[in-house]
Amino acid sequence: MPKELTHYDSVGRIRMVDVSVKPPTLRRASASALVKMSLPALRTAKRNPKGNPLEIARIAGISAAKRTSELIPLCHTLCLSHIDVQAGFCKNGVMVSSTVTSTGSTGVEMEALTAVAVAALTVYDMCKAIDRGIEITNIKLLEKSGGKSGTYRAPG
Repeated sequence: MPKELTHYDSVGRIRMVDVSVKPPTLRRASASALVKMSLPALRTAKRNPKGNPLEIARIAGISAAKRTSELIPLCHTLCLSHIDVQAGFCKNGVMVSSTVTSTGSTGVEMEALTAVAVAALTVYDMCKAIDRGIEITNIKLLEKSGGKSGTYRAPG
């Protein structure tokens, strides 16, 4: 049976999905993003006079996950049980990851993805004076669990 786009009704109009009949279950999603930057920018970011870009990015990602429904028009407002955002220096930049948990009637993939996107943008903001060529790449869902559709794990 082919999957269908759930945010459209039978005649193609945009709609918010009705989740009122879905039972609450434990739902978890993890996402990641890579902020690529030059070696000089990476060196300077590690001693950024504006503050620790990784800690600021972490807090921004947590805040963003909580506000996902304000940013993405058809997302439901969710009561999130836990949000974990991590950011760490790697060989070619900063790796950002998030895990979001809820016990609700709809998944938390968008919250996990929003967390890493905003955390990555925050790293850019903190480091842009050094390197305007910073790239935010590989924003992706790594894993999700809970709900009728079960578990998903990204390949690789």
